Amino acid sequence: MDLEMLQKRASILKRIRLFFENRDYLELDTPLLSPDLIPESCLEVFQTQRLYPHGSRKENYSLWLIPSPEIWMKKIIAKHQVNVFQICKCFRNGESEGHLHSSEFTMLEYYTMNADYMASLALTEELIAFLQEGKKTILPFEKITIAQAFEKYAGFDLFAAAKDINAMETQARRLGLEPLPGMTTQQLYDLIFIHAVEPRLKTDKPVFLLDYPAFVPCLAKRNGDIVQRWELYWNGIELANCFSEETDPQKVKDFFINEEIAKQQISRVLHNIDHDYWKLFGNFPQCSGVAMGADRLIMALTGRSTIDGVLPTSLKRRTVDKQNE
Repeated sequence: MDLEMLQKRASILKRIRLFFENRDYLELDTPLLSPDLIPESCLEVFQTQRLYPHGSRKENYSLWLIPSPEIWMKKIIAKHQVNVFQICKCFRNGESEGHLHSSEFTMLEYYTMNADYMASLALTEELIAFLQEGKKTILPFEKITIAQAFEKYAGFDLFAAAKDINAMETQARRLGLEPLPGMTTQQLYDLIFIHAVEPRLKTDKPVFLLDYPAFVPCLAKRNGDIVQRWELYWNGIELANCFSEETDPQKVKDFFINEEIAKQQISRVLHNIDHDYWKLFGNFPQCSGVAMGADRLIMALTGRSTIDGVLPTSLKRRTVDKQNE
């Protein structure tokens, strides 16, 4: 990365902090290592060990690099119930190396008390407009529900088809996709979304995808067949994910159990889970949280096409020419 890009990156991160500080959000600085994590079957993580000195009677134990600061931030929210934000390094394993992925990346995460996902949507619009620094306004952003996106780009009624897995398979084949045997409704949804819907979101104006189907598990409040969730895309790049946070302790507990079972079946790196974590939600405030990839946001704001272009250094493995060793 050249000096000019380093300066732009520093300026954007500084302005993000200014935006939230001006709104009295408390900046947090939570650990990057954790003795347990929230189970998410779609994510792989990095494992390490806490080693004690030779001769110590204490036993070494495992720690995991966080894929998100959520696990720590929610403990602080439960205790103090204040608006908070954090910019920190996060780590995700097992992902392909590409122009949008890095095993170590910077996350911006913020939680607003007494707010739902639509309040967070408005706040996120304000944040990005603020970071534009006087450039041509892009407000308001485009807003489209998942149901509307499937109707517009995939040509069928998602929620009607999702009631019958055969109908989902038929729609996938109509779109030129070949489902694998035994795919679930969620897997078929993912297949169609990735190949038929997501590529159509490459627009100059940011797009909010709203109201995700409830059969895609997440810790968001539910309204019938949908959950109060949105994702933000800009130039076809997924930037952010937002929920009206689930505050029902039993629903959080059930999510942990179901995701732990799923993770044990498919994960390459298993991690510990705090089975008492759900108890935090006995006195948890109504709030909405947003997790945003800061590197991808910087990409969008500076017109860069790859994440390597906005990272101070690259973690990609350097190949060695054996013949020249």
